[in-house]
Amino acid sequence: MLNGKTVLLGVTGGIAAYKAAALASALVKQHAAVEVVMTENATRFVTPLTFEQLTGRRTMVDTFDRNFSHQVEHIALAERTDLVIVAPATANVCAKLAHGLADDMLTTTVLACRCPKLIAPAMNTNMYENPVTQDNLEILRHYGWEVVEPASGRLACGAVGKGKMPEPEDLLQHILRHLALPHDLAGKKVLVTAGPTQEALDPVRYLTNHSTGKMGYAIAKMAMLRGAEVTLVSGPTAIAPPPFVRVIDVTSAQEMFDAVAANAPAADFIFKAAAVADYTPVEYADDKVKKKDGVLSIALKRTQDILKYLGQHRTPGQVICGFSMETRDMLENSREKLKKKNVDMICANNLKVAGAGFGVDTNIITVITRDSTVELPLQSKEAAANAILDQALRLKQ
Repeated sequence: MLNGKTVLLGVTGGIAAYKAAALASALVKQHAAVEVVMTENATRFVTPLTFEQLTGRRTMVDTFDRNFSHQVEHIALAERTDLVIVAPATANVCAKLAHGLADDMLTTTVLACRCPKLIAPAMNTNMYENPVTQDNLEILRHYGWEVVEPASGRLACGAVGKGKMPEPEDLLQHILRHLALPHDLAGKKVLVTAGPTQEALDPVRYLTNHSTGKMGYAIAKMAMLRGAEVTLVSGPTAIAPPPFVRVIDVTSAQEMFDAVAANAPAADFIFKAAAVADYTPVEYADDKVKKKDGVLSIALKRTQDILKYLGQHRTPGQVICGFSMETRDMLENSREKLKKKNVDMICANNLKVAGAGFGVDTNIITVITRDSTVELPLQSKEAAANAILDQALRLKQ
């Protein structure tokens, strides 16, 4: 996802420098060009050769290294960098960066960068909590730096507390959030529903469906990567929630309806991708459950129609997208749903077509609006999510 992007990875002299090697490797796997700049102290923990083997590029340490071209190297590097991340960042380097000191290759280069900057402090708990360090981090935030909070746990010095460098995968997610996709949804609020709901029939059994939530989660993730503020209302799933997304966990259809109704008015885009259980018991009580000749009989009633409610209570300028999972007459049924629910888009698929529907990582979707029908090819659910967001943005323009 980072093809064509250049990431400057600054590594300073802390024991967590070894984790920076894993981050460099992860960035290369995302096809980023990784330029590593180390402080002299960092080379005492990890050698420059380690990063050179991982990135295929020369690691920079000395500002006055004569092995580079005639260009002023720190300026040339600053101009081609798309994002800076300093990880780990010692208290000393945090202080220097906060106050504009430039006395080595790393601080000199970073001072010349105008791109987004991230910093991951990693140090002893007392050093991190020292008011001077906290003031320096606040100064960095004031100047536009994103400070990635350290994790808590047992530190190399034996202390237990806050100060651990976050795991490389967590830092990678911060970088992807900035660089993976154009931020054409910046400033927009997106509400997504995903997964199934469960309606209790008795203390043991419940009514549900085969939804895994993969499509809704993919939309939430892609919208986040495109800069949106995302709220995900999720039924029970086995999927890890996307980072930087507000997740509201629900179980029943009524809980999902309540969460959607509370958050819908503020949303610019709504994607109702959840497969809500259509029925719920009329009244739950042991004496209401009828058992005869091995047959369990429970009176059911329809659950609230979330998509219909959204269409009836839409706010001006809001784009609402529903999903239609059909086994026959897909286009006809979906166009009828579009009109009946008073929404802007329907994403339709045929559950009988291989590669579409529940439980798989791909989908084949037809996007239906009031004046167009766009057939999307077989693709990953994340790619399909991006295409759906593209169509929704066109309706907003």
